[in-house]
Amino acid sequence: MKTGILLAAFGTATPQGEDTLRRFAQRVRGRYPDVPVRWAFTSPAMRERLADARKKSDSVGKALRKMAFERYDSIAVQPLHVVPGIEYTDVLDECAAVAGQFSALATGAPLLAGGEDMDNLARALLAGLPAARTAGEAVLFAGHGSRHDSASYYAALARAVTALDPLAVVATMKGEVQLQQALPQLLDKGVRRVWLVPLLAVIGRHALEDLAGSRPDSWRTLLEAHGLTCTPVLTGMAEMPCFADIWIDHLGRALRLLETSDPLPPDHDCHARRLR
Repeated sequence: MKTGILLAAFGTATPQGEDTLRRFAQRVRGRYPDVPVRWAFTSPAMRERLADARKKSDSVGKALRKMAFERYDSIAVQPLHVVPGIEYTDVLDECAAVAGQFSALATGAPLLAGGEDMDNLARALLAGLPAARTAGEAVLFAGHGSRHDSASYYAALARAVTALDPLAVVATMKGEVQLQQALPQLLDKGVRRVWLVPLLAVIGRHALEDLAGSRPDSWRTLLEAHGLTCTPVLTGMAEMPCFADIWIDHLGRALRLLETSDPLPPDHDCHARRLR
């Protein structure tokens, strides 16, 4: 069988973001040197921006149809999303629409797909903090968030992180756990310095403008308006081995699903699925 890997990310137009995705793909090829790797971008707006810059990018559906035309028999799709939110569901829908063109098609889980992932990610977040952080300094992990049911994953992650480190807080740009809820926690702890760490696969507009920018409504500006010193850490999660390896482990599970025709067990994780 001719097997391929399709990596799916929101997309990026920044040099740092492009370098992050290239290095992530290199890491995947190092783990699976005999399996070709392709990319798809899930954001229509990002694909349009890249097209205006004369850079090619495919949606998940278009990339899969190309691979079917090239006579791939089985595909493992690995999204670089943090939670199984709206964009992740869209990836599953696009995969399901073309599954009949392959002998087997499996989709890997996002970064957070269950209890074990939650604990692993919480520990990895704290282990990956800058060495320059000193006692008494807080950390604010900033996720994109979601209005989807998956927003509960961020709330659970917030509890897991704070249980390990009382000065570590998780908030999101959308959803229930926003900066307005996290800020009082930081102020009540009496901290003076906050490390702002994006929970984003790559560093793009959200991190550079919405979080660390100088606009009046950026997180950095709002934190500093309350007398806190804010130090952004502009490193995408896909750049860091501790997070990249979680995604790649999920990809490995998807690849293993391609090799079996047995029915999936009842307790099988619904976020890593074989579609055909």
